[in-house]
Amino acid sequence: MRVIVAPDSFGETLTAVAAAESISAGWRRGRPGDDVVTAPQSDGGPGFVDVLATAGGAVRSARVSGPLTSSVDAQWLFDSGTAYIESAQAVGLGLLEGPPTRESALAAHSRGVGELIALALDAGVRTIVVGLGGSCCTDGGRGLVEALGGLEAATAATEGVRLVAATDVEHVLLGEHGAAAVFGPQKGADAAAVAVLEARNATWAEQLESVTGQRVSEFPGAGAAGGIGAALFALGAQRRSGADVVAERTGQAALLASADLVITGEGKFDHQSLRGKLVTALASAGAAHSVPTLVFAGQVTLDETNYGSTSIAAAKSVTEFAGSVDRAMKEASACLEGLAEHTAREWNIWRGGPS
Repeated sequence: MRVIVAPDSFGETLTAVAAAESISAGWRRGRPGDDVVTAPQSDGGPGFVDVLATAGGAVRSARVSGPLTSSVDAQWLFDSGTAYIESAQAVGLGLLEGPPTRESALAAHSRGVGELIALALDAGVRTIVVGLGGSCCTDGGRGLVEALGGLEAATAATEGVRLVAATDVEHVLLGEHGAAAVFGPQKGADAAAVAVLEARNATWAEQLESVTGQRVSEFPGAGAAGGIGAALFALGAQRRSGADVVAERTGQAALLASADLVITGEGKFDHQSLRGKLVTALASAGAAHSVPTLVFAGQVTLDETNYGSTSIAAAKSVTEFAGSVDRAMKEASACLEGLAEHTAREWNIWRGGPS
């Protein structure tokens, strides 16, 4: 059986590359006769550059502003006149000194992402692809624009450069489906902080729209990465699925066409996963080739009644296998590897499992 192992990152515990390696190692032990191919994926969030770099290009490092007051080391990818930038490298949740808090939610900014864009412009690239996701900020991309000298200067600097906002998030900037309301609580914001962030972004949206003449705050994806999507749209960016960007670069279609089983995964498999996130997008792509998909996740809150209409054969929880959330996080690689081995040994008895 030919198995394609194509997970996303597992939150802050495992990168997509590390998760793919763990799953592959465990599966090979459980079913040593299978042909296992690792093909880590990303939807634009944490691990975007790491995954894209597996297909070539030069990874460059830079010291840029972090999400609060300290600087951080960030990487971006240069390949054939195109820069691939990962917003989480400069403003990711994992860059906070501890769990997110109300204070960090209100203070976090996207300035470092703008600094990475400036470096790419200085390198003479003609296309800049910015992966959006996993951020701890909700500043609407104001920090990004300020790092480029303000809206007018940023517009001039990016003129003639193709900008791409790579995200599978469809949320707008404002309102009940916006960046602050939906993602703010995940970043430490309480109800009062969400209201402050919403008000700030509403003011910022007016500034963006007074210059661009477009209601960029209402564009699908404007709320991605704390609203960085809105700022990029104001600079003329087009939106593309982050998963599609990675799929093209990693030759996903050819891999799926040759597969008997796809294994993917993420930190938490829940109802948001069914709204176009990478695991279900990959399952849909596999279904086009009549290939079943197996999902591993740190936590699984769905059962077959939720995903039974998809090509997902089963979803297995690392936490359940490990026996506790604490062990699943502290020994993430070993637990994921063990779950993969255990699942591989039992695969034949699963519903319709290939032999």
